[in-house]
Amino acid sequence: MAETLFKIDLNKPMQDQEVPGHNRWHPDIPAAASTDPGTDFRIECLDWTNNQIKNDDSADDIRDIDLTPCHVLSGPIHVNGAEPGDLLVVDILDLGTPKELDEPWGYTGIFSQQNGGGFLTDVYPDAHKAIWDLRGLYASSRHIPDVQFVGIKHPGLIGCAPSADLLAKWNKREQALIDTDPDRVPPLALPPLPQNALLGTLTGSEFERAAGEAARTIPPREHGGNCDIKNLTVGSRIYFPVYVDGAKLSLGDLHFSQGDGEITFCGAIEMAGYIDLGVELIKGGMQKYGMTRPMHMPIFEMSHLEPRYSSNIVFEGIGVEDDGTQRYLSITAAYRQACLNAIEYLKTFGYTDEQAYIILGTAPIEGRVAGVVDIPNAAVSIYLPTEIFKRNILPTEVPARTRSDAQLPRSPGEPDINETHVQ
Repeated sequence: MAETLFKIDLNKPMQDQEVPGHNRWHPDIPAAASTDPGTDFRIECLDWTNNQIKNDDSADDIRDIDLTPCHVLSGPIHVNGAEPGDLLVVDILDLGTPKELDEPWGYTGIFSQQNGGGFLTDVYPDAHKAIWDLRGLYASSRHIPDVQFVGIKHPGLIGCAPSADLLAKWNKREQALIDTDPDRVPPLALPPLPQNALLGTLTGSEFERAAGEAARTIPPREHGGNCDIKNLTVGSRIYFPVYVDGAKLSLGDLHFSQGDGEITFCGAIEMAGYIDLGVELIKGGMQKYGMTRPMHMPIFEMSHLEPRYSSNIVFEGIGVEDDGTQRYLSITAAYRQACLNAIEYLKTFGYTDEQAYIILGTAPIEGRVAGVVDIPNAAVSIYLPTEIFKRNILPTEVPARTRSDAQLPRSPGEPDINETHVQ
């Protein structure tokens, strides 16, 4: 088994671990461990909320969650020899639920509009929760009947530390966005917040300075971060730009399964667990492979592993709001409409609004861009596997187009095999 470079006690929050991780991005966060290129190792992770969600039948913990400590990340891991301009090559070798749990479980939350919200928070503003039983490859929930599916386990959040210059760029552009509507609920972005900041072993005046600069972990950025790519599972490879010496790789927010978009905000099946990684370096890789644009991102090679579902029902959306407002080639507006169409459809088969919303966030749905050239409407589609349901969710009132007088053709002179012969 790979050496464990970051170990977690599931009964303790991240700040009380033997070696604490972090919940902000900053280049000065000290490394928690180091390794050489060409090595494999294990990282253990808490769930992203720092143990705030419980396995029960109340959504009060989702409603009252404190988002200031989120996400809690394991790391950083210093990769010896890594320098700015290199590419850190990361292979995902294994990923699973905590070995200590006899009955592994995860959860999904619809966050309230006043506290995080979600993709459809204006339609579903209240907090809800589903608990999932994780048995081998399968997830099922006592809160969502007649649904079971194979998960694609993956890290929702993984990335290298930003440089000081890159961090300053993030803070400047996100503050400019906030300034366009500073009182919006939920907010347009989250500025640096010293409250409940955790910066590894950094202390004293250095902590105070860094906590005032460090970026929140909620959005993805040029270094990767919270990209929530559902197919980034065991067998995948990632090429990360390196911005600081040692790369300082961190990760967390492990998911058992997720639909494209993770639409409820806490829309995956969230879990604690472990992940095994292998690392290599490509010296000067950023320049060599054209990763020098202002908004370049990591590059991914996806695994061959995925659930084998072949039957889908597909919902389409275009970039027009419910009130008729036309959005020019808006993928976001189109995806929203596809989701709402799918939810309304699932309600006709006995699911509540919130159950259908959670199904789209957790099941391995495929969100696809159909067109971005046909002005003014962008079009998207959502592929929902029908085999995950233990009840029929296809329309059953379609008349059968069969002829009662249909016969098989025959050659001239041969007996009529369509006739019934009585001996």
